[in-house]
Amino acid sequence: MRNQLSISVTALAVLALAACGTESGAGSGDRGDGGGTVQPDVPVTGVHWSVDSVTVDGRRTQAPADAHVEITDKGRAQGNYGCNHFGADVKIEGDTITVGPGEMTEMACEEKIQGFEDTLRAAFSGKLKAKLSDGRLTLTTEKGDSIALTSEPSSPLVGTKWSVNSLVSGQTAASLPAGTENKAHLTFAKDGSVSGSLGCNRFTSTAKISGDSITFGRLASTRKLCQGPVMDVERQLVKVLDGTVKYELGHRALTLTASDGEGFAAVASDTSREK
Repeated sequence: MRNQLSISVTALAVLALAACGTESGAGSGDRGDGGGTVQPDVPVTGVHWSVDSVTVDGRRTQAPADAHVEITDKGRAQGNYGCNHFGADVKIEGDTITVGPGEMTEMACEEKIQGFEDTLRAAFSGKLKAKLSDGRLTLTTEKGDSIALTSEPSSPLVGTKWSVNSLVSGQTAASLPAGTENKAHLTFAKDGSVSGSLGCNRFTSTAKISGDSITFGRLASTRKLCQGPVMDVERQLVKVLDGTVKYELGHRALTLTASDGEGFAAVASDTSREK
């Protein structure tokens, strides 16, 4: 639960949203911030690419649900290795993408996910050959290792099942305690209601969405008695889901923050793509 971020939560939100206004398809030819002329033969910019798997030395490893990459037409790659966010400068020339040194957050992750992150980080660097077919992108390293990705549409706030994956306190984010992962979630409905699970108890409430704010009504929940970290997480979620909070919506990421800086982050849960 330590997990200080090397990039602030606000900066990460800007990082995650930066690609939203970019135009899909081939670049305009302008010189990007990363120093390369963006004139791709393979249209990879302005698209949210969900990582399906990484193959190294012939061994294929399936990706966690949140692993993704976005490449802007300004010469930046950004996304999530599966647990930690990252950013790096890129050059796109023809069908070659060159990924330079970058930065990443420093959240502690499950051992299995940490192993995948190390594999993806090593593969997503240097010169990569890009091949696009039917909405699927393959990036191949000079050694012959590869990353398989699929284009994925953005998730709307309403109607999406948002699975809580971290807790936020000011400029610090913390991964969920062991044993509490994949338990808490919420869904906003068109009728102005919100419902889901706090990790142990199910809940319902009302949610009025206005601008970048959501005002929650009185929360009603079941009364199961839970122990340890599960109850600790539930208490923090209850505090956030009370009154007016700010929300930031990325491509498939949602962050809710109360006026005291406490909050949580969630990722869109698509059962058809669960890893």
